[in-house]
Amino acid sequence: MTTYDERASLSDLTTTADRVRQSVEGVIEGKPEVVRLSLTVLLAEGHLLIEDVPGVGKTMLAKALARSIDCSVRRIQFTPDLLPSDITGVSIFDQQRKEFEFKPGAIFAQIVIGDEINRASPKTQSALLESMEERQVTIDGESYELPSPFMVVATQNPVEMEGTYPLPEAQRDRFMARVSIGYPSPQAELEMLDIHGGVSPLDDLQPVAHAHDIVKLVEAVRSVHVAEPVRRYAVDLVSSTRNHPDLRLGASPRATLHLLRAAKAAAALAGRDYALPDDVQALSVPVLAHRLLPTAQAQLNRRTSEQVVTEIVQRTAVPTAAPRGVGAVPQSGPVPPSSGPMPPVPPMPPTGYGQQHPGARRL
Repeated sequence: MTTYDERASLSDLTTTADRVRQSVEGVIEGKPEVVRLSLTVLLAEGHLLIEDVPGVGKTMLAKALARSIDCSVRRIQFTPDLLPSDITGVSIFDQQRKEFEFKPGAIFAQIVIGDEINRASPKTQSALLESMEERQVTIDGESYELPSPFMVVATQNPVEMEGTYPLPEAQRDRFMARVSIGYPSPQAELEMLDIHGGVSPLDDLQPVAHAHDIVKLVEAVRSVHVAEPVRRYAVDLVSSTRNHPDLRLGASPRATLHLLRAAKAAAALAGRDYALPDDVQALSVPVLAHRLLPTAQAQLNRRTSEQVVTEIVQRTAVPTAAPRGVGAVPQSGPVPPSSGPMPPVPPMPPTGYGQQHPGARRL
C-alpha cells in the first residue's frame, strides 16, 4: 500500500515533470508526445535514441532536455576518427608522482548527448556499452562509478544515409526507447519561424529542476505498483516477438524490463501509483520496435518492425479487472460471475503516453 510520503512524492513528480515538459516544449514546437516520451525515459532510468532525418530538431530536443535540468551535461560529436578513450577516459603517467592518473572522458556527466552516434566506428560505439548498462567505466582493471542520474541521449540519421555505421544489436538493446520527431505541421513550422527566426530559444532556457530532484523522482517511480496480470501482459507481448514469422530477432529479456520500467514512469507522470495495461500498450512500439530485426521476406514486403509490434499489441489478450478474490482474466476468456462485474476493456491501438483508458481499472 502506498504511504502518505510516497503519494507526496508522486505529487511532486507531476509538478516537476510539468515544469520540465513546458520548458522543453518551448523549444520543440508541436511535438508534445515526443517530449513526454523523453521524460518517461529519464524517470525510468533509461537511455533515449532519437532517429530521424537531418534538420528536424534531434539535437535541439536533446539539448533542451539537458538544459532544463541543473546537472552536468557533456556533448560528444561522434565522428569516424573518434576514439574510445575520448569517451571513457585514459590513464596518463604522472612524471612527478611516478604513477598513472586517470583522466575522465566525456561520459562522466549526468546527461550525455551523443550527436550522430552512428557516424563513429563500431569500436567507438562499443565504448558506451558498459556505461549504459552498468553505469560504470572500467579502465586498466579499475572501475569508476558514473554520476546519478545518468542518461545518454543519442541522435542518429537513418542507416541508409551516407557515411554511417548501423548500430549493433547490443547497442540498440541498451536504449530504452527510440523516437522519431518527424516533420512539424505547417502551423507549428510557422510558429518556429517566429520563435527561432531571430535567436535560438536555447539561449534563454534556464534550469527548472535540479539533479537531486530527478533522483527523488526516480525513487518515486520505483514505488509504482505493477499487478501480476500487467507484468504477465508485458511478458506476453515481448514473447510474441520471439516467434513471429516476420521477425528473425525478437526482443530480449532486457526489453521486458525496460517496458515495465517505462510503464511505471508513464503511470507516475499521469499521477497514478499503479500501472495499467494501457501504459504497456502505449509504450510497446517505442520500447520494442528498434530492437527487432525483420526477415528478408518481410523487408521485401515492406513490413516494418513498428507494424509488427502494433499487430502483436492488437492480437494479444488484454488483462481486465476481476471481482475481489478472483485473479484477472484475459479479455478473450470468460469472466467469472459476480454481482457487479466490471465490463472488459476493449482492445485498442497504442494511445498517448500515460493516458488512462475510460474502461480501465486498477488491478
